[in-house]
Amino acid sequence: MEKRLASIASLFLASLCLAGFSLRAAAVPLAVSPNEARAIARDAYIYGFPVIDNYRVQYSWFIDTQSPEYKGPWNTIHGSAQVYTPDDKAMQTPNSDTPYSQLGADLRTEPIVISVPEVEKNRYYALQFIDMYTFNFAYAGTRTTGNQAANFLLAGPNWHGATPPGIKKVFRSETDFAFVFFRTQLFNPQDIDNVRKIQAGYKVQTLSAFLGHPARAAAPAIDFARPLSVQDEHGSLEAFNLLNYVLQFCPPNAGEKQLMERFARINVGAGKKIDFAALSPEMKQAYQDGIADAWEAYKKAQEAFVTGKLSSGQVFGTREFLRNNYVYRMLGDVDGIYGNSANEAIYLPYNKDQADAELNGSNHYVLHFGKGKLPPAHAFWSLTMYALPSQLLVANPLQRYLINSPMLPDLKKDTDGGITLYVQHDSPGKDKESNWLPAPEGAFAMVLRTYWPDKAMVDGQWRAPQLRKTNQATW
Repeated sequence: MEKRLASIASLFLASLCLAGFSLRAAAVPLAVSPNEARAIARDAYIYGFPVIDNYRVQYSWFIDTQSPEYKGPWNTIHGSAQVYTPDDKAMQTPNSDTPYSQLGADLRTEPIVISVPEVEKNRYYALQFIDMYTFNFAYAGTRTTGNQAANFLLAGPNWHGATPPGIKKVFRSETDFAFVFFRTQLFNPQDIDNVRKIQAGYKVQTLSAFLGHPARAAAPAIDFARPLSVQDEHGSLEAFNLLNYVLQFCPPNAGEKQLMERFARINVGAGKKIDFAALSPEMKQAYQDGIADAWEAYKKAQEAFVTGKLSSGQVFGTREFLRNNYVYRMLGDVDGIYGNSANEAIYLPYNKDQADAELNGSNHYVLHFGKGKLPPAHAFWSLTMYALPSQLLVANPLQRYLINSPMLPDLKKDTDGGITLYVQHDSPGKDKESNWLPAPEGAFAMVLRTYWPDKAMVDGQWRAPQLRKTNQATW
């Protein structure tokens, strides 16, 4: 991997300097001991991992034209009238039942206006607004603003104008770049043309264009730094330098002043650059140990999530909702980047069976929902299969990556009126394939999603059934 990050174009350098940014290599201040540096590095890495991981995804989608995941340029909506498949590898744990549209928003020049068409009442759709920290700072769509046609204004941190006429709601991002994730419900494969028409109705334009005013002078072009690979994100010391780079597009938050001052003691902060080659072996190891400590903190949080002590509703949301719990933010990013806030969707993991054993496709499992015990959702629910450790969808002969509520008419019911799903790598038999969720040959996990969950789901009153390992001969 390239050790040296790409420099910012000279014009952009000038603009950053005028804004108070500086790009400089520096050694760690002598006043910081290796033990102190390790503790600070741990917290800085936990804080920064979602930032650089989000940057990696956004870079592949909106910047790197050679990437197989490239969608198109900033400030353009890129709809995909198909669901995610195993060939889509940029984003871990994608869903595959709401075709996505993506909008990478560059808000440095001026706000943008997003227009949505009228959507039929029984179809769920949502616009999730995510900043560079991965905070879900706003929503539009069925649950929040309804299914009527509307215009929404998305503004960056430096815009201070009045709400223009014709705008239903203004959303503010605290970072210069933001991401808008559109989800449009697909009822069945034959419904794809209807989804395509809705996606074509999603529009975006600058505020100037919306108002009929002359275009504003564009912000300076950026020679974006190359992101780290997924592997290097998890252990390379250059993660700190990449964080320093990305933070230049994230104006300081007043509530993090002391935190940034603490990070600055090890030269982590907007525009800084750490020369690791100039550090003593002890100090360099302190950074490396800090990364290892961060992953230990993540593992503890993940265990709480797997055992049900922590829910997805606690790790995705606004800055105010998460209350500076950066370990939760890291957990949410690693296990399901761009996950929804609790009121929009709840995610329940299946990582182990009823005997607390890890899941493997060579085994046979059943998941039984009793009569009237299906996941409670105003919109819909889905159970999606992922291979481990990649957390990507699983190729299979049925090209079936999930089972969801729109499929209920095609599922066989049990004698008690409930539904049993068969989870394994090999076919459970032709008579049971309607209820089969194919697994990989090896390790896997599943996620049960409920979109616009009912209060019983949000409050934790509804309990998901356990995945039970069984012998095929006992069916």
